[in-house]
This record gives sequence, structure tokens and C-alpha cells, in this order.
Amino acid sequence: MAILHIHNKSPGTSTSLNTCLRLAKRDSGILLIEDAVYAALAGNKTAPNIAGRMSELSFYLLINDATARGLIDNKLMPEFSRIDYHGFVQICTEYDRTVSWL
Repeated sequence: MAILHIHNKSPGTSTSLNTCLRLAKRDSGILLIEDAVYAALAGNKTAPNIAGRMSELSFYLLINDATARGLIDNKLMPEFSRIDYHGFVQICTEYDRTVSWL
């Protein structure tokens, strides 16, 4: 069963993304929204854990939230698929379940 894991907390204030990266099953997806978009910055402390799961998981970034936080696209890891609100709704329908991490 493929699960879309949705994260909204900054990796600087929460360990939920690292926990999810350790526990997520193959073919699941990780979606970063709100302050979690900081985890998509190239060279951040979570980047090695993300890189270690790139071949098994799909990674998405809500570009509207990254833009709202002043994150410049060329500073974000290229492995993340950039999606807008319409894309957010679309990928939620593509997975069997969604889980929001707090």
C-alpha cells in the first residue's frame, strides 16, 4: 500500500521527517508543505537522509510555500517534484492513503 506522507514542520524544530524517512515503505511519497519546505534546501542537515531514500520514495515540494518563504528554486534539491495546489490535490488521489505528520 503506497502512502503519501505529508510534513509541515521545519527539520530544525522537528524530527518527524527523519523518522518518516527511516520508516516509510518503498513506493511511498513524501510531500513537504509549510515550514517543512526548508528540508528541500540543498545542503541542509536532512539532505543525506533524503538522498539515501531517493531511489525508493517519491519527493514533492509545495512550491507555493517555498516561494512564500523566499526560497529560491535553484537552491532547492532538484530531486523534488515541484507542485502547486492543484498538484497537491492530484497526488493525494494517486496514493492509497495520506498521513499527516505532526
